[in-house]
Amino acid sequence: MNLYLSGHEERYAVEQCLLAFFPDERPVFCPGPMAPGAEGVGSRLLRGSARVTAVTVICLNGRVSRGAAYAPAKASDDVERARARRGALKLSFYRAACLATGRRPPWGALTGIRPAGVALRALRAGGTRAQADRLLRFRHQVFPRQRFLCLEAAETARAIEVSLAPRDISLYVGIPFCPTRCAYCTFVSHSVEKAGALLPAFVRALCREIEIVGALCRSLSLRPVTLYIGGGTPTTLSAAQLREVTGALAAHFDLAALREYSVEAGRPDTVDAKKLAVLSARGVTRVSVNPQSMRDDVLATVGRPHTAADARAAYTLVRRAGFPVVNMDLIAGLPGDTPAGFAASLAEVMALHPENITLHTLARKRGARLTRENRPAPGPDDVEAMLAGAYDRLAGARYRAYYLYRQKYMAGQFENTGWARPGAVGLYNVCMMEELHTVIALGGGGVTKLVDLARGRVERVFNPKYPYEYLSDFERMCENKARIRRFYETCAETR
Repeated sequence: MNLYLSGHEERYAVEQCLLAFFPDERPVFCPGPMAPGAEGVGSRLLRGSARVTAVTVICLNGRVSRGAAYAPAKASDDVERARARRGALKLSFYRAACLATGRRPPWGALTGIRPAGVALRALRAGGTRAQADRLLRFRHQVFPRQRFLCLEAAETARAIEVSLAPRDISLYVGIPFCPTRCAYCTFVSHSVEKAGALLPAFVRALCREIEIVGALCRSLSLRPVTLYIGGGTPTTLSAAQLREVTGALAAHFDLAALREYSVEAGRPDTVDAKKLAVLSARGVTRVSVNPQSMRDDVLATVGRPHTAADARAAYTLVRRAGFPVVNMDLIAGLPGDTPAGFAASLAEVMALHPENITLHTLARKRGARLTRENRPAPGPDDVEAMLAGAYDRLAGARYRAYYLYRQKYMAGQFENTGWARPGAVGLYNVCMMEELHTVIALGGGGVTKLVDLARGRVERVFNPKYPYEYLSDFERMCENKARIRRFYETCAETR
């Protein structure tokens, strides 16, 4: 769909609004203001001395729909002014699109990866839960269930935030390998079938990066409080390779203050007792076993080469190894699934009593095989039924929603949510998603996020995505890590 911007360059905000109402359309940004009679979306921002006015005009099939919204021209700083402008642009688009389509998406005018951020900012400013709820309801037009998720996640994040010291950080280690690639996947990972020969060299280089960045963190008195090994599938590594990587982490980082140590054992077919013994000996406290579905026909459809029985067996091994927190993932909206089938998968997972259950909504990313092959999947109504029923059952079983995020191209424009039993919140997930403090990333595809809360500033440092790039660009990548020191020399450390 053609998009015409006037008076602003907020392309991302307008694109996100487009996807919420017109998920099958792709944005085409056109120069100049929208001409009379042209088809598409015109988004205009007018600046006055007291307020800014956002106007959206949607012209489709000869029908014109308009929406307007306002924001104060003055704010406490540039970050707040930009946030207010974007909010007005989104709300004007929402109002015009509601008229054009006759429907309202569950997240209203709220877009972006971190919807709980709106409520978290309100709580930080001294607002109550009720005040944050009114903000979500009236300014952003968010539905009741989504408001509840936002508020639960924001309260959890705020409680964690006040417990953090200025030089507390999280560590992320990316292992960009999987046994095979699932049909829905676009994560940075290579299948062992294609890139397994790179594994030994990758592990050696990763341990060298751990040594270099560990020394840097020690010199800056940075204190890891959460450590997350993800991917890909880290348990694609052998027991000896896991011992090497976790040993390097223990040798080169001060882990004395660690509150959580997580490892993704996401593919049940990569889990065995030897690997789990290594992880247990290194002090890992949280392990993920992710079946995605407990229906064998659905697993086969999406290219998962394991069965529900394999997932149960992997879970049993993890329990026997003594890890205090186990997470299990399910995906709503997979091809071949139904609301009844998803409910049965959830019931089977809940019967195992994991401390964490993470519910994802299928995101049909352009690079995934499911999208390329245009495989049919459950529609928005079925996905909504899957999630609504799941949320009710989890809440009834004393799980609490503790974090959430959204992605592009998600079925029905819903969300991903993490649920935890009391005392078992996944700390890394909250710190990373709500940007509560710095996350230093190592390994393939890792993205370091340097967070200066006092100034509302986040600086990103990217590692190469794929194993061969990680190896070939290793020296340049390590030199780039000097940005961490420069950041901490200039950031304002007040919390």
